[in-house]
Amino acid sequence: MGRSIATTDGIKVEVTSRYVPERSAPPEDLYFFAYKVKVSNDGREAARLVNRHWIITDAQGEVEQVHGPGVVGEQPRLEPGESFEYTSACPLSTPRGSMRGTYEMWRDDGRRFQAEIAPFALEMPHTIN
Repeated sequence: MGRSIATTDGIKVEVTSRYVPERSAPPEDLYFFAYKVKVSNDGREAARLVNRHWIITDAQGEVEQVHGPGVVGEQPRLEPGESFEYTSACPLSTPRGSMRGTYEMWRDDGRRFQAEIAPFALEMPHTIN
């Protein structure tokens, strides 16, 4: 299981990942990983998660970048003390990889910043590094 935590300007992003064997097919080079994200506002000002940018790297160094509005069809606004959780998934063609990225956050006064998503591992259990 992969894990990461990063805090940027009061926005904490925690991620855990796991291998999903029932959706994977190793003989066809398909390895499926689920990840759960919790975005918490530990700061003093509200912020809205407007866009996402993921950088996905497989074990052979192939990189895929994913950009899009919000997460799971939402652009949650978090008041101080609030959090938002969601689960998503990522297929890879290798049994190991990693993900990292940023969420573009907007303050109510229009200020924008990139909240870091620290790197976390995508690993099929029992693979050799």
